[in-house]
Amino acid sequence: MAMKGMRYIDGVEAQDIQGITETLVKVNRSAAVVKGGRRFSFAALSVSGNKAGVVGYGFGKSRQVPGAIEKAARDGRKHLMRVPLTSSGTIPHTVEGFFSASKVRLLPASPGTGIIACPSVRAVCEQAGIKDILTKAYGSPNPVNLVKATLAALAELRTPERVAELRGVKL
Repeated sequence: MAMKGMRYIDGVEAQDIQGITETLVKVNRSAAVVKGGRRFSFAALSVSGNKAGVVGYGFGKSRQVPGAIEKAARDGRKHLMRVPLTSSGTIPHTVEGFFSASKVRLLPASPGTGIIACPSVRAVCEQAGIKDILTKAYGSPNPVNLVKATLAALAELRTPERVAELRGVKL
């Protein structure tokens, strides 16, 4: 019986996945002008993953930077998803992801290519365990939207086995 608030990835509790690390993508500072001066608040965006096919993102806000980073890391562990990878460490096929005004195109690459991507997309790909990929970002360069668009693209990936299963065909 699952307890309320527990997260599962393919039937496995998210807390049981070993080796989850976080990468800080961006820290935004905003100021509110009040009677005594300015009051600052911070928002942090981080990407979590185990570098073996599991990745997620987190967003946290706080009055201090360390608090925002901690909240973002905790939130990232709640939003994990599994990414299908090939044996050579790339993605199975070309895919596009959209979020708000950002669009990201991900293309599989031959071994030795590396990760060709902007910093926001690179963080997601590294945490997912992708070794070789070509990417292109269109539209808004906002890091939050780019991370969400990248995760939307990775969520659309399917392995040949999964496609055969959906079609009712044997490989």
